[in-house]
Amino acid sequence: MARHVLAEVDSTNSEAARLARAGLRQPTWIMARRQTAARGRRGRPWVSPEGNLAATLVFRPAGGPVAAAQRSFVAALALADALHAVCGPSVSLALKWPNDVLLNGGKVAGILLESLGSGAAIDHLAIGIGVNLAAAPPPEAVEPGAVHPVSVAGETGIAVSPDDFLSLLAAAFARREAQMATYGFAPIRTAWLTGAARLGKPITARTGTETITGTFDGLAEDGSLILTTPQGARIIPAADIHF
Repeated sequence: MARHVLAEVDSTNSEAARLARAGLRQPTWIMARRQTAARGRRGRPWVSPEGNLAATLVFRPAGGPVAAAQRSFVAALALADALHAVCGPSVSLALKWPNDVLLNGGKVAGILLESLGSGAAIDHLAIGIGVNLAAAPPPEAVEPGAVHPVSVAGETGIAVSPDDFLSLLAAAFARREAQMATYGFAPIRTAWLTGAARLGKPITARTGTETITGTFDGLAEDGSLILTTPQGARIIPAADIHF
């Protein structure tokens, strides 16, 4: 698996798109020391202080759009594996649907999936990953109501370089991706639920058109959120989640 390390780029996901359009043939990790136009979900800016990980994996995924979206869970599990390798097995990690990793209750990592292709065909998938290794962005840098940001160094006192962490993450992702390729999404779903944040507790899901509060009761077979409300169960394929 190839690795490109850049001193500066607008966005590692944007660079992934450029490489894909230029005829990328093998899975490639792109890491940047500095991003000038990093972004998170729904086009929000992503603030990443120096010493944090900013990386994107770009590859040709097997399966269609649903399988591509399920790589968010693969990436979350790989992140948890890498963080356990750095911080130890007893560190308090949780997985927040659909694409965050929490450390001691604060957001330490985020995932952004972007695809290239048309219709149901996905030519390439870019999995952007940001991890607060050295420092967390200030609270005012995140949207109101979001989980407060934390860093590995701030919560554990452990220092790890982006290069070393990427090596752990790439190996962990390869293992989890091989698991999905061999056995399908079901074991990924089961493993993700084992570490899920707020499972069985009240949460609020905000879609583009409504705000729904209910009990987080698991994942559907495709990875959609199951939210039990006074009006019955709701299956939610995409939303921002607030605790």
